[in-house]
Amino acid sequence: MAIRQMSRRSLSREKRSASSGADVPKGHLAVYIGQDEKEKKRFVIPVSYLNHPLFQELLFQAEEEFGFHHLMGGLTIPCSQDLFTDLISGLSRT
Repeated sequence: MAIRQMSRRSLSREKRSASSGADVPKGHLAVYIGQDEKEKKRFVIPVSYLNHPLFQELLFQAEEEFGFHHLMGGLTIPCSQDLFTDLISGLSRT
Protein backbone atom coordinates (compact mmCIF):
# COMPACT_ATOMS: atom_id res chain seq x y z
CA MET A 1 0.00 0.00 0.00
CA ALA A 2 2.81 2.46 0.82
CA ILE A 3 4.44 1.78 -2.55
CA ARG A 4 1.18 2.55 -4.34
CA GLN A 5 0.86 5.90 -2.50
CA MET A 6 4.47 6.79 -3.31
CA SER A 7 3.88 5.97 -6.97
CA ARG A 8 0.79 8.18 -7.07
CA ARG A 9 2.68 11.06 -5.45
CA SER A 10 5.56 10.65 -7.86
CA LEU A 11 3.28 10.60 -10.90
CA SER A 12 1.36 13.58 -9.57
CA ARG A 13 4.61 15.55 -9.13
CA GLU A 14 5.74 14.63 -12.62
CA LYS A 15 2.47 15.88 -14.11
CA ARG A 16 2.66 19.13 -12.15
CA SER A 17 6.30 19.74 -13.02
CA ALA A 18 5.73 18.94 -16.68
CA SER A 19 2.85 21.39 -16.90
CA SER A 20 4.22 24.17 -14.70
CA GLY A 21 7.93 23.78 -15.43
CA ALA A 22 7.74 23.96 -19.20
CA ASP A 23 8.51 27.68 -19.20
CA VAL A 24 11.37 27.46 -16.67
CA PRO A 25 14.75 27.14 -18.40
CA LYS A 26 17.34 24.69 -17.16
CA GLY A 27 19.33 26.17 -14.28
CA HIS A 28 16.43 28.36 -13.15
CA LEU A 29 13.50 28.07 -10.76
CA ALA A 30 10.15 29.76 -10.34
CA VAL A 31 9.35 31.62 -7.12
CA TYR A 32 6.21 33.44 -6.03
CA ILE A 33 6.74 36.87 -4.48
CA GLY A 34 4.32 38.91 -2.42
CA GLN A 35 2.85 39.37 1.01
CA ASP A 36 -0.80 38.99 0.02
CA GLU A 37 -2.28 35.93 -1.72
CA LYS A 38 -4.01 38.15 -4.28
CA GLU A 39 -0.83 40.03 -5.18
CA LYS A 40 1.64 37.18 -5.61
CA LYS A 41 3.73 37.37 -8.77
CA ARG A 42 5.79 34.58 -10.34
CA PHE A 43 9.47 35.21 -11.10
CA VAL A 44 11.91 32.86 -12.83
CA ILE A 45 15.41 33.24 -11.39
CA PRO A 46 18.78 31.49 -11.81
CA VAL A 47 19.45 28.82 -9.17
CA SER A 48 22.80 30.51 -8.48
CA TYR A 49 20.87 33.21 -6.57
CA LEU A 50 20.07 30.62 -3.89
CA ASN A 51 23.66 30.84 -2.61
CA HIS A 52 23.63 34.60 -2.04
CA PRO A 53 23.30 35.66 1.64
CA LEU A 54 20.53 38.20 0.94
CA PHE A 55 18.50 35.63 -0.95
CA GLN A 56 19.08 33.09 1.81
CA GLU A 57 17.65 35.60 4.29
CA LEU A 58 14.48 35.78 2.19
CA LEU A 59 14.33 31.98 2.16
CA PHE A 60 14.63 31.95 5.95
CA GLN A 61 11.72 34.41 6.17
CA ALA A 62 9.69 32.20 3.84
CA GLU A 63 10.39 29.18 6.04
CA GLU A 64 9.36 31.13 9.14
CA GLU A 65 6.09 32.29 7.60
CA PHE A 66 5.05 29.32 5.46
CA GLY A 67 7.08 26.35 6.65
CA PHE A 68 7.54 23.77 3.94
CA HIS A 69 3.91 23.63 2.76
CA HIS A 70 3.30 26.35 0.20
CA LEU A 71 -0.28 27.01 -0.89
CA MET A 72 0.71 27.89 -4.44
CA GLY A 73 2.66 24.67 -4.88
CA GLY A 74 5.96 26.45 -5.33
CA LEU A 75 8.48 28.44 -3.39
CA THR A 76 6.71 31.49 -1.94
CA ILE A 77 8.71 34.40 -0.53
CA PRO A 78 6.87 36.93 1.66
CA CYS A 79 8.37 40.25 0.60
CA SER A 80 7.28 43.15 -1.55
CA GLN A 81 7.73 42.76 -5.28
CA ASP A 82 9.67 46.04 -5.37
CA LEU A 83 12.16 44.77 -2.80
CA PHE A 84 12.55 41.50 -4.69
CA THR A 85 13.12 43.18 -8.07
CA ASP A 86 15.73 45.46 -6.45
CA LEU A 87 17.44 42.41 -4.94
CA ILE A 88 17.55 40.38 -8.16
CA SER A 89 18.68 43.45 -10.11
CA GLY A 90 21.61 43.77 -7.74
CA LEU A 91 22.37 40.05 -7.93
CA SER A 92 22.31 40.07 -11.73
CA ARG A 93 25.04 42.74 -11.75
CA THR A 94 27.40 40.71 -9.59
